[in-house]
Amino acid sequence: MTANFTLRIFTEPQQGASYDDLLRVAKRAEDTGYDAFFRSDHYLKMGSVSGEPGPTDAWVTLGGLARETSRLRLGTLMTAGTFRLPGPLAIAVAQVDQMSGGRVEFGLGSGWYEEEHTAYGIPFPALGERFDRYAEQLEIITGLWETPEGRTFSFDGKHYQLTDSPALPKPAQRPRPPVLIGGGGKKRTPALAARFADEFNVPFADVHTAAAQFERVDAACEEIGRDSGEIVRSAALVLCVGEDEAQLARRAEAIGREVDELRANGLAGTPDEVVDTIGTWRQRTGISRLYLQVLDLTDLDHLDLVAERVAPQL
Repeated sequence: MTANFTLRIFTEPQQGASYDDLLRVAKRAEDTGYDAFFRSDHYLKMGSVSGEPGPTDAWVTLGGLARETSRLRLGTLMTAGTFRLPGPLAIAVAQVDQMSGGRVEFGLGSGWYEEEHTAYGIPFPALGERFDRYAEQLEIITGLWETPEGRTFSFDGKHYQLTDSPALPKPAQRPRPPVLIGGGGKKRTPALAARFADEFNVPFADVHTAAAQFERVDAACEEIGRDSGEIVRSAALVLCVGEDEAQLARRAEAIGREVDELRANGLAGTPDEVVDTIGTWRQRTGISRLYLQVLDLTDLDHLDLVAERVAPQL
């Protein structure tokens, strides 16, 4: 990958993947030069797939990968704020950061997929309350990590209260791992990004929608006096690349998508086409990172092709 633009692998294991499947993808990503391995944080499959053998926990997965990789950045797009209390989540992420030697990046979202909450008995408040909790979680988790050793952290919010926490353990990265915020919300999401984000991600949108969202984040930063240039811009797009039309069609069929639709809505085509699409994204949005959503985790040659034919042209 180039010094000023990086490609990251993003997986959706709730669609059907074991830890061993994810490990194979992560190791191939590391061996072929990708910058990072990220995964979703979901407990229920989406669409017509079976989802077998069943979900894997995001932070258990990343703890394992922390010990079985050596260079890859590791993280989530995005950890669901509804799944975990903020104090225990801060502990878990700090531990994985220590286990990895400081390679964790922490993506946090409000949670949105109601069916998985129903399926596994997880409370799912209304959207307004979820965002209220989300804001408190960001303040608590970053506050715990940034509290100096020997000091305590307290917080008195509407939804969470912490009293004299020792704020331990500390992550390996100081003062904390990078925080990722993302999404398409037009008001509260940019405002939270301006306060807390080291990176802002626009997932699965067209280039015009993404550019408008980045402008909202810039405006939110200006409102509180923060330099928006401190926030890395990134996007996530589904990946489908083929050496020729026949290979492209086979890869699209394997993930249940149409080639024309993928070309219109994702990162799809021949290597040269994909390079041109990335160039358009960079020019119009200013992104410096791109998360490649890899849906067929058995097709490791797909990763090789992008590393060999796309990355060198960036």
